[in-house]
Amino acid sequence: MNARDETDEIRGTAQGTGPVPLSVLDLVTVGAGRTATDALRTSVAISRLAESRGFHRYWVAEHHSMPGVASSSPAVILAHLAAHTTRIRLGSGGVMLPNHAPLVIAEQFGTLEAMAPGRVDLGLGRAPGTDGATAAALRRTDHPGEGADDFPQQLAELTRFLDDDFPDGHPYGRIHAVPGPVQATSPGGVQSPHRPPIWLLGSSGFSARLAGVLGLPFAFAHHFSAQNTIPALDLYRESFRPSELLDSPYALIGVSALATDDEKEARRQVMAAALNMVRLRTGRPGLVPTPEEAEAYTFSPMEREFVTSWNANVIHGTADEVRAGLDDLRKRTGADELMITGNAHSGDVRLRSYELIADAYGLPKAP
Repeated sequence: MNARDETDEIRGTAQGTGPVPLSVLDLVTVGAGRTATDALRTSVAISRLAESRGFHRYWVAEHHSMPGVASSSPAVILAHLAAHTTRIRLGSGGVMLPNHAPLVIAEQFGTLEAMAPGRVDLGLGRAPGTDGATAAALRRTDHPGEGADDFPQQLAELTRFLDDDFPDGHPYGRIHAVPGPVQATSPGGVQSPHRPPIWLLGSSGFSARLAGVLGLPFAFAHHFSAQNTIPALDLYRESFRPSELLDSPYALIGVSALATDDEKEARRQVMAAALNMVRLRTGRPGLVPTPEEAEAYTFSPMEREFVTSWNANVIHGTADEVRAGLDDLRKRTGADELMITGNAHSGDVRLRSYELIADAYGLPKAP
């Protein structure tokens, strides 16, 4: 793939009256009284809506040991979504690389690229996407933090597997990620010109600096690390060095936003999602509660303080209010793309939220 092709796959085009491209981040949330099957059906519905309305990309995040989040296997979910869409970009937001062997990720995303040529993104993070004990189980070690320390080396290894370009004499020189470029060098071989572009994800400065130094696109988790957003984006831009992939920085931010037809209903939904976060942060992860359960719950003073802080970074309300909040956030951060995650108990509420946001920005409707 040449640099221009890859750049075109990274940089989106704003649709309607949107100031930047709009995209979707999906945690495949499971509400109380619902199943993982229900959640995955909602993901299909949202991905099809996003494609029909001109959202640029649809990413799935890797999480583990959380009953209310059914996205433990992004590659599997993305294959499912690829079978139900035809144009929208699909990717990981992200795969937590220290949890996996780089060769396995190269094979998985090479397979996804073969399923959906030219529309697969490989977003990578260095956090475990879970608690320490689960990370130890995933990584088969009593010292799971060591994987994060090795992230630059793991990234370099994964990149070489994707490009099939280990140097002569390297121990992995005769190992090939398939599907991949080696197929083009086999007798009669024809290989796709595409390979998934790599993105680095982060919630602090480490990945921001690394993405800048390597000339890679960067995605920042504003939805749960808002205080670090502007410093991290500044660091990314200051560190950026042009590469074959990008000649200038490109940064998206993940944004928690929920639009409803009624402002009061938005507050009810957001409080249920906040209760879910309270339980997660206090070691009691569960299914996303209903708004009625959240209304009946008695928050302690400490929990109430957490909820107030958490909801301050959730843009919610009517479609016009959400649009105003997104526009303000984009102006403050200078983000090149907004990736919206709408967390709610009901899949119907999530689907309606993306529809309202699309309408607020006048995104095109497929004929």
